[in-house]
Amino acid sequence: MHDGVESEFVENEAVVVRKRRKGIYILPNLFTLAALFGGFYAVVMAVNGHFDRAAIGIFCAMVLDSLDGRVARMTNTQSAFGEQMDSLSDMVSFGAAPALISYIWALQGLGRWGWLAAFVYVACAALRLARFNVNTGVVDKRYFQGLPSPAAAALVGGFLWVMTDLGFEGAERLWGMPIPWITFVLALYAGLTMVTNVPFYSFKDLSMKKSVPFAVLVLIALGIAVINIDPPIVLFGVFVAYGISGYVIYFWRKAKGLQTSVIATSTDEPDERGLH
Repeated sequence: MHDGVESEFVENEAVVVRKRRKGIYILPNLFTLAALFGGFYAVVMAVNGHFDRAAIGIFCAMVLDSLDGRVARMTNTQSAFGEQMDSLSDMVSFGAAPALISYIWALQGLGRWGWLAAFVYVACAALRLARFNVNTGVVDKRYFQGLPSPAAAALVGGFLWVMTDLGFEGAERLWGMPIPWITFVLALYAGLTMVTNVPFYSFKDLSMKKSVPFAVLVLIALGIAVINIDPPIVLFGVFVAYGISGYVIYFWRKAKGLQTSVIATSTDEPDERGLH
């Protein structure tokens, strides 16, 4: 009788299983936080009147943002938390920060037109990031659907960097044209291009693990040397060319009768999530 009661007690005994607590991967999120700090630093520097440092903060955020996704894959530390954190960081560094520093520097002199251009840029950055998150699995990984937000931020911040490096103030004229209105047009172009369906090459099909000819390393070294000649002008020129390249690809495909949309041309999950 005693054995029967004991066996019944063992069978009915509740087994408590402790679930392993989910943690947050430190390394990739450190890069994301550093990119977020770059955007915050840009706004603080703009408020204090250091616009050249503000532009540099945006470019530093862009470099760090391109690294967090790669680091996560190299260390096998991808997570849904990291993806959401990355998008929020991008909204600050490449959405709010460029709009605010350009408004403080030049656009506020245009009154309502100034804050209208700044808001359009911010709104388009938010829409572009949201669309990227929901279309990740149906967009050809070789192309971005619309201008990536870091490239748009580089257009706005790069122009400011070039002007301050040349000694121009936000309220002056450049070749007879008011700088505030040039900034206005550039902010609208960058913002609206982010939400178009124009394809921009993503460079995601270039693998860092593959061997390359020796000449490639020589070209990379030359590229670094050219950038060091005059970083503001060279970097701004590169992103101006990239900002136009999407329309060149679009009209070239249209002229050839090829599909211009990057939607549903590939069902592969894009390899890169660091550069939106």
